[in-house]
Amino acid sequence: MNIRLAWRLARVTVHLCEGLATCALVFPFASPRVRARLTRGWSARLLRLCRVNVAPALGVPALAHALVVANHVSWLDIFVINALSPCRFVAKAEIREWPVMGRLAAGAGTVFIARGNRRELRHVFKGLVEVLQKGERVALFPEGTTGLQGQVLPFHANLFEAAVDAGVPVQPYALAYVGADGAHHPSIEYVGETTFVDSLFRILQGPPVTARLTCLAPLESQGAHRRELAQASQEAVATAVVTAVSH
Repeated sequence: MNIRLAWRLARVTVHLCEGLATCALVFPFASPRVRARLTRGWSARLLRLCRVNVAPALGVPALAHALVVANHVSWLDIFVINALSPCRFVAKAEIREWPVMGRLAAGAGTVFIARGNRRELRHVFKGLVEVLQKGERVALFPEGTTGLQGQVLPFHANLFEAAVDAGVPVQPYALAYVGADGAHHPSIEYVGETTFVDSLFRILQGPPVTARLTCLAPLESQGAHRRELAQASQEAVATAVVTAVSH
């Protein structure tokens, strides 16, 4: 390991430890507004330490109260979204096992879902409806897994029903990561057998990254079917992902 990489890794490690301490000592006593402010600042600094520049959000304004759905490219996705518009996340249970990041996600209030567990899914669904009805912004990755850059996998429709039951809009977000040439960044791929540690080292050693997030027009959920919402969201995100790279 060269000195430059070791220095970058040390700074990220210290920042992660600060995040764990904040989740354990501050978040249990902080108001939602304070938690959102701390989450935004901490996420933005983590990305800077990883040499990921977050471009100003494109598209329409982010709604303060909505079910946010986005394409899933990397573990960076959560922090890019939180750096611009902090959300309460729903994520697959495997994320909880990631080194350090899993504990951070849990401490920040992420709801984890185990695949194939219908009883847990029903419980999570009920909790999502309650959180949305309280006026919080909740985000999830309906593809269910990370995909190759430029590709958007089919959106699973189950949790879109939470927006219908809560009577809140669905707002799609499109995420893209580009290099200096405007093309997909080669260090971001997070598919197959790639681990979190592999991905972190690749990002820290690679050239700087620009993260682009596009907030798309919200979809009204009242009177809509979850499958319609999932399909419309997927199509909107797929179009925006292509546009983000071409620009």
